[in-house]
Parts: sequence; C-alpha cells; structure tokens
Amino acid sequence: MHEINIEEKVLHKNDEIAVGTRAAFRKMGIFAINMVSSPGSGKTSIIEETVKRFGPKADGIAVIEGDQETELDKERLLKCGIPAHQITTGRACHLDAEMICSALEWVMEQRNLKLLIIENVGNMVCPAEYDLGEEMMVAVLSVAEGDDKPLKYPALFNAADVLIINKTDLVPQTNFDIERAKENALKINPGLKVFTTSCTTGEGIDEWCAFLAGLAIKGTEVKI
Repeated sequence: MHEINIEEKVLHKNDEIAVGTRAAFRKMGIFAINMVSSPGSGKTSIIEETVKRFGPKADGIAVIEGDQETELDKERLLKCGIPAHQITTGRACHLDAEMICSALEWVMEQRNLKLLIIENVGNMVCPAEYDLGEEMMVAVLSVAEGDDKPLKYPALFNAADVLIINKTDLVPQTNFDIERAKENALKINPGLKVFTTSCTTGEGIDEWCAFLAGLAIKGTEVKI
C-alpha cells in the first residue's frame, strides 16, 4: 500500500510539471513529440531521415535526446545540422517532466523552433507512465522485435497517438507479420495512426514527414 501511494505522488507531481511545460511549449508555438520504443528500434535513424526530407526547412526542428549513458545519438543528430540537447539519466530508465522542464531554457534559445522531438530512453515500460508535456506520443516498433509486442506492453500502445513499424526491409529475415502487428496494436488502441517505415529503403518516410508537416498547433499548420 505504501509503495502504491509513493508511486501515485510521484506521478501526480510529474503531471503537474508536465502541464506547465506543455503550456510553455504552446506559448512558444512549439509542437512537442515524445518518441518511445525499446532500444535499437531505430528512433534516431527515423529522426535523421526526417531531417533529410525536410532539407532547409529542418531549421525548425530540434531534439532532446535521452539516454542512460553517452552522447552518441546527440552527436549523430548534430551532424545532421539540427540542434540537439542531451539528457543523461544514469540509472533512470526514462525521461520525466522535471528533466524536460529543466531543458526549457535551452529550448527558448532555439530560433524558429516549430517541432521539438523528445527521443526517450529505450524502454517500452516506464516511459509510457510519464507525461513529458508533449502534444503527441509516438511508439516505434521494429520488425526485429516481434509482432506481439503491443499485447505484451499495452500501456505504451494505449498511451501512444502514433505507431511507427520500422525496419520493414528486414521482414524477409524474420517471422514478423506487419498486418498482425497492426491488428494487435489497434486492439489496444483503435485510434492509433500507423506508419510502416524503413530507413534503409526509404519506405514510408515521405508519408511520415507529410504527416508531421500537417500537424496543428491551435489550428495552425506547423510550417517547418
């Protein structure tokens, strides 16, 4: 009983901070995305390909990069020419609202920022419970993992607004069934918008980018 009360207090405090952070993002005209997946699903690669597709317009994109250790993914994104801010969590298996709130000063320093992508720590469990102040949660599932993941980790797929099934070029080397994965995910959350992508072949990346370009903030398109 004590453990439940402590968890409820932690999440309540987190949600309070997230509300303020979301309000700050909206005031600045920033649409924030929280990307969540297991390690190695290809979140960073999707961001890299997204930046390439937007070309000169990518100056409206920035990334907050969450990892337990190293700045390797941040360095990859900086090479793409976009601003990236590192949050190293140490033993913590997820980002939380306080961590994102602490990065607000850095966010405000970015000029013309319209789209903020928060790449969460690789984990399908804990991040689903923590609101970061984002407008949209994106779950990423690679075909190397298993099409039953939505059923095994329902909290993430229930919380997500979008599902990206990534690394589709590897399907011939696996027993992954894309349609079954979609079906399993939609059983958990019928409102999910689903994309299938490959950063190797480029499949689905244009559709994903077109979706991002049409996101709305207060009824206005995100012009990135």
